[in-house]
Amino acid sequence: MNREKFVIPLSGYLGVVVTILTLALGILLFVFFPNSVPAIVIGIILCLLTIFMVVGLLVVNPNESAVLVLFGKYSGTVVKNGFFWVNPFYVRKKISLRARNLNADPIKVNDKLGNPIMIGIVLVWKVKDTYKAAFEVDDYLQFVDIQSEAAIRKLAGHYPYDNFDDEQRETTLRSGGEEVNHVLEQELTERLQIAGIQVIEARISYLAYSSEIASAMLQRQQATAIVAARHKIVEGAVSMVEMALDMLSERQVVTLDNERKAAMVTNLMVVLTSDKAASPVVNAGTLYH
Repeated sequence: MNREKFVIPLSGYLGVVVTILTLALGILLFVFFPNSVPAIVIGIILCLLTIFMVVGLLVVNPNESAVLVLFGKYSGTVVKNGFFWVNPFYVRKKISLRARNLNADPIKVNDKLGNPIMIGIVLVWKVKDTYKAAFEVDDYLQFVDIQSEAAIRKLAGHYPYDNFDDEQRETTLRSGGEEVNHVLEQELTERLQIAGIQVIEARISYLAYSSEIASAMLQRQQATAIVAARHKIVEGAVSMVEMALDMLSERQVVTLDNERKAAMVTNLMVVLTSDKAASPVVNAGTLYH
């Protein structure tokens, strides 16, 4: 199995000097031996050789590479930036080694519970292995796009968007945070390593219910929040009523029978759990009339 290997070609400046000398020699032959057939033939050959040598000049910019292929055989990769001269028969493929961003548009998928949701990601990646990027896949840019979408669909199928019953029971896409992003990075790393791609960072950038169920899910979220708030209010009211009865009993402020205790509990619960402020009523008589 072929692996990525690095090569350092000849200096391009040396190639330019040799090219100029070759061209000058060919011109001199034409000038000084215009009637000599051998000199003209050699001059033509030298001019053609000059063109041939010019084709071999190669410029590699910083954070860029050039994959060299000679008659279908991988010969190496030039990653050192500079000006070089290579065999003109080499087929050269430039591959950028810079970090790139993929801001995937939100796509419609189903979560673990089957609810349609819209989800999008931001992916930061770069080419790590030029041999794999050039020869293991047909188009590594398109490969990144397609595999990113496949990873999104798989991730959404493993987690629910939200958990209305118990937020602590299961990790969700909405509340998972770093855990979900870590799983996404691992999934993308496994999928893209065949193309020699290094995943630097992957994050969910957009998450929402699909438009056809967004209204219903919003109402469900509001209802869940109301029920949870009511639950807390009732717990607090019961504790306050219990505390009031215990303090009245301990300090012997007033002695109440079970019927009057029940009436007091009812009144206090109504006051404490009411949506609106209670209007007090002063009892000028006795508790028994």
